[in-house]
Amino acid sequence: MITTSADFENFSDDDELWLSDLETRAIDLENELSVWRESRQRVLADQDYEPEPVSSPPHESFRKVAGKADRGSQAGPRTPVHTAARRAAARSQSQANDRIRADDERTRALIDHGRRSARRGGFGLGRKITIGLAVAAVGVTALVVTVFRPRASWPPSVAVVQSEITTACQNPNVASEPNQVNFACDKDTSQILWVFSLMTSGDNPNFSDTKTGRQGLEPISATQGGEVAWSLNLHHPYNPFNAIDSLQVAARAINNIIGGASLTGSNGKPTVQPGLESNPANCAKYTGSAAVVTRAGYPALCASQVTSPAGQAALVADVYQQWFSGASPVFAQYASVLFQNADDPGNSQVQAILKSLFGSAA
Repeated sequence: MITTSADFENFSDDDELWLSDLETRAIDLENELSVWRESRQRVLADQDYEPEPVSSPPHESFRKVAGKADRGSQAGPRTPVHTAARRAAARSQSQANDRIRADDERTRALIDHGRRSARRGGFGLGRKITIGLAVAAVGVTALVVTVFRPRASWPPSVAVVQSEITTACQNPNVASEPNQVNFACDKDTSQILWVFSLMTSGDNPNFSDTKTGRQGLEPISATQGGEVAWSLNLHHPYNPFNAIDSLQVAARAINNIIGGASLTGSNGKPTVQPGLESNPANCAKYTGSAAVVTRAGYPALCASQVTSPAGQAALVADVYQQWFSGASPVFAQYASVLFQNADDPGNSQVQAILKSLFGSAA
């Protein structure tokens, strides 16, 4: 039978306590390493924060094991072991908590005040595109309304007569004799022909008035037209229903009314018929100057050309009253307004006149 001394038994007890303590510390170290790894993973998951690497010194328990530390110290109460891993895990946990609090504060700031980088009162790209499309839509709509909106225009017959005037005015004999006034076929005043024709016959060369017997575009009898046509070297007989014949006769008559004419009287002697420009008062109204040129055998004529819009308008009104015998001053003024606005059929006065003449505006 083997017996052991008290010293051997005490030694065995100390070894068991030491091994037990070592196992406990190993378990604690494993737990601390596990906590440290979890904290490390959480910190690495946050891309905005990268903790500095922590170098862990050898654990104190390993130094004790390697150096066989004093076993007598086991008799006293054991103090908690604060390893570097535990400290790193605690620091990482604290930093993670601080980061979470900072994120919460930033979220709350974004909700309350908006993102700092966003310009106050500015427009995002999507909103700018929406506004741009809206503006473009409004512009396109306005353009379509402007382009395709029905515009006021002269009656369709005016375009037909304008073309006929071009042909009629190729006759060089439409100018007055002998002063060669050609107001009716001048490029800037030839609208007088279609305006007068529009007012007296609706620009209809087949016009016929049963009350007066007037036919065609011009307000003269067929006999008178025939006499004028003879002087124009037109074909014979004169046809008042032919638009070209009518316009040529009308042009010559209008020019004679303005510039006068030298005719052969019934006694075979030359006779001078004065025109509107033979009167100094008329010349002052048409040209601004009362000066008149007189020559033997010629009708008197204004020394200046009638070029101002106001002067032309006054001349047209006076011509209409002589061209259309018995015309009232009101209709003479209508002719003047239409003449002045030949390029503006939408003029309010023009529309009112057309409505008065034909019952409806163009």
